[in-house]
This record gives sequence, structure tokens and C-alpha cells, in this order.
Amino acid sequence: MPRMRFRIILLGPPGSGKGTQAEKLNDDLGLIRLSTGDMLREAVRDKTELGIIAKEYMDKGALVPDDIVIGLMKEKITSLKEGFVLDGFPRTVQQADALSEFVDIDHVINLDVDDEELVGRMSNRRSCPECNVVYHLLYKPPMEDGLCDKCGSALYHRSDDSEETVRNRLKVYRESTFPLIEYYSKKSKLVNVDGKGDINQIYKSIEDAL
Repeated sequence: MPRMRFRIILLGPPGSGKGTQAEKLNDDLGLIRLSTGDMLREAVRDKTELGIIAKEYMDKGALVPDDIVIGLMKEKITSLKEGFVLDGFPRTVQQADALSEFVDIDHVINLDVDDEELVGRMSNRRSCPECNVVYHLLYKPPMEDGLCDKCGSALYHRSDDSEETVRNRLKVYRESTFPLIEYYSKKSKLVNVDGKGDINQIYKSIEDAL
């Protein structure tokens, strides 16, 4: 199967760099990045019915209920003809089972990063409210302080990137999402990639895994 038709899942805790690597896969291989986080934040920003419900969970660092997320992703994935990379979905074994009912996944890449590194990373993240690009004040700063490189919008520090919320998100991840590593390992689709260090070197490891 040509690379542009790959259907990939990126696993890893919040702040592990899934979004950055998904963007590179989009740029280099033409894979469409599907981020539940971006899709849910857009719904929250637009104050849709889904967004209002999701906001209650997101503000606490809790997982949005499966039925909301699964419905959102199924609608999008089944409309695609191109390959794609999933960033932030599935988060639970139940979601993975639901995903397998309407699409076959080719590769699952797990970015491995320890918790203290992640807390430090996310406290320095800044996001664009318009095009959803994420920057890091130390590792990936914008060219002009406080402004998005792509659209010029003012960047902001997401409320769910506060240390308290981040630690809760990591706890939720370890309890709910970590079992996915075993789930996809048993299916012989999982590859572990060290998520610490240079962004390009991490991407090279992902390319090698494909």
C-alpha cells in the first residue's frame, strides 16, 4: 500500500509531541491529521451542543465520553479517501474496539515520555486559537513573541495546560489509555518510539517504523 494510504495511530501521553509529529506526517507523506483535541476545542469555541458538553470534562482534565468522541471520529474517517494519522484517538480500549468496526489501522506508534518531562513541556506550551498550531517557548517558539507564525493570531496558554490539570490528565492517561499499548502490541501493530530529544530525530524513528 502506498504510504499516502497509511492509516496510523499516534499514542502517547499529553504533551508527548503527537501533534507535532502528526503535522510532519501530513507535510511529508500527505496523511491527513485527525485530532480529537482540535475538533473538540473547535466545538467548545463555537459553543455547539457537543462543545458545551465536552467543555465540562475538558476543564477538569477528564476524558470526554466515548459516545461523543466515537461519533465525531466515525463521521470524519468514513468520509476520507486519503490516508490519515489519528492524534488523540482512540484513548481507551473501548474506543479502539469501536474504531476497528469501521476502519483497519496499519501502524500504531507509541511516543514514550516520562511524566516530569511532560509537566515541564506543557507549562511552556502556547496555542493558536484560530489554526490550532501549538508552540513551545523553549523548543518551538513563534518567530514573533506571542503571535502565530501562520495566521498572526495572539497565542494563549490553554487552561488544561496548567500543572494541576496536566498531572490529572497524566493520571487519567495512565489509567485509561495505557492499556492500549498492550491492546495493539497483541495485534503486532505497535512500535515504541522514544519521545524525548530532537523533534527531527523522533520523526526519523517514526519513519523507520513505517
